[in-house]
Amino acid sequence: MAFITFLLLLAVIVILYLFASVKIVRQGYQCTIEHFGRFTTVARPGFNFYPAFFYRIGRKVNMMEQVIDIPGQEIITKDNAMISTDGVVFFQVLDPAKAAYEVSDLYNALMNLATTNLRTVMGSMDLDETLSKRDEINARLLAVVDHATTPWGVKITRVEIKDIRPPRDIVDAMARQMKAEREKRANILDAEGDRASQILRAEGLKQSAILEAEGKREAAYREAEARERSAEAEAKATRLVSDAIEDGSAQAINYFVAQKYVDAVGKFATSNNAKTILFPVEATQLIGTLGGIGELAKEALDKTPTVPTTPTTPVTRRTVPRRNDA
Repeated sequence: MAFITFLLLLAVIVILYLFASVKIVRQGYQCTIEHFGRFTTVARPGFNFYPAFFYRIGRKVNMMEQVIDIPGQEIITKDNAMISTDGVVFFQVLDPAKAAYEVSDLYNALMNLATTNLRTVMGSMDLDETLSKRDEINARLLAVVDHATTPWGVKITRVEIKDIRPPRDIVDAMARQMKAEREKRANILDAEGDRASQILRAEGLKQSAILEAEGKREAAYREAEARERSAEAEAKATRLVSDAIEDGSAQAINYFVAQKYVDAVGKFATSNNAKTILFPVEATQLIGTLGGIGELAKEALDKTPTVPTTPTTPVTRRTVPRRNDA
């Protein structure tokens, strides 16, 4: 009976030992296994068997991606502006042994590391740069923090600045600056519009002047051409008369004299300043001159030269009363 009790007790002890030796690790976690206090291996998720009293679980490490909040803090920028900012850091443990034994408190170390580097990065930038270059700040923080945490077996996957809060007076000054900048752009656009309008108006006046000048030039050219043709016609007529005189025809001279005579008499008749008109011939003399013109035409048609007879009449003075326009 005592032997059976001993066997039962021994079986219970063996079962308890076996249960104590079995290590069940949940998915997303890994455990370090220590042999008499010294790290030996890492227990993967699932069923693991390590003899009790000889091996034990040292640290349980979360292998999933985690996030740490960077608390809000006051930072002085390069241009001595005080701003408040906060952020978040995403990280993942890649080597559980290093994360467990290379750093004492991983979360506290990551928070302090991100906080100090955030001050360093943003403190080296102007206020305008901190507000407009968040992507650059995130990239610089990621590079610095990831390089510093590599010995800890940690991978920094992302660093994000959540909010940047400048002082109230700086916000008001920035609002006034933005308003002034927009007014400046509006004035520039108005000035550019006026300049374009004046340029177009000047171009129109220029084109109008050019067209007017071209029109005057064309008119002058036409007028000169007309005068040239008139002069050519007159020269041709004079040449013909000269040829006629050279051939012995005196009627041509009488024709031109009579033409000039008629033009002169017409001008005397239309003058308003003359009180007395002197006629070198009587009315019959004008008829005789016209007869001479007829003989000239007959001579030109019959080709038979004739000697013109011009009657002579004494000059008579005739007084013509001046018309009183008043």
